[in-house]
Amino acid sequence: YLLFLNNDVEVVEPSWLTEMVSHLAREEVGMVGARLLYRDDTVQHAGVIIGIGGVAGHIYKGRHRSDLGYKGRAQLTQNLSAVTAACMLVKKDLLNNVGGFDERNLAVAFNDVDLCLKIRELGKLIVWTPFATLVHHESQSRGSDRAPETTGRFDEEFAYMQRRWHTDAYDDPYFNPNLSLEHTDIAFGRPRVPAMLEVLQHVA
Repeated sequence: YLLFLNNDVEVVEPSWLTEMVSHLAREEVGMVGARLLYRDDTVQHAGVIIGIGGVAGHIYKGRHRSDLGYKGRAQLTQNLSAVTAACMLVKKDLLNNVGGFDERNLAVAFNDVDLCLKIRELGKLIVWTPFATLVHHESQSRGSDRAPETTGRFDEEFAYMQRRWHTDAYDDPYFNPNLSLEHTDIAFGRPRVPAMLEVLQHVA
């Protein structure tokens, strides 16, 4: 097993790694992600949904750690399409099989999402658990993707993800198709179920 852990992540609970290893020990699991909080006890990472914002986004971001989330899922261990590499445990053989992180096309942004999707292509599950909780002092050393000097690089990586994975039209199996992909908070949006779209078009 290999653990990827950002230099701006702070360990605050003793059993976080034991929790993550307990899930990765299952044959069908290829990767495990943790819950990351800001210093004010609000959520920074509770899993990643593909398609939010055109590529991917962290759900429940900014909510208090005690918030139940949609159908209680902010407090439940579950399968997801992706987790952040700020704290990510992965099986070494799987990482090697998919060629690791894509440093050429995704030098900074979205390389963790890309890796998760490659692991899922092998038929392995990505697990997120709220029972492994750490504090993430986000971008404290890395900086912002939207700073003037990094915007060009970020836009190229954004475009690559849409070309490689068609994230702007991705049907994430772990996200209700009636929920919005326009922001990271959970809210109803325009349905993406084909049958419902036909009904809406007919009514219009």
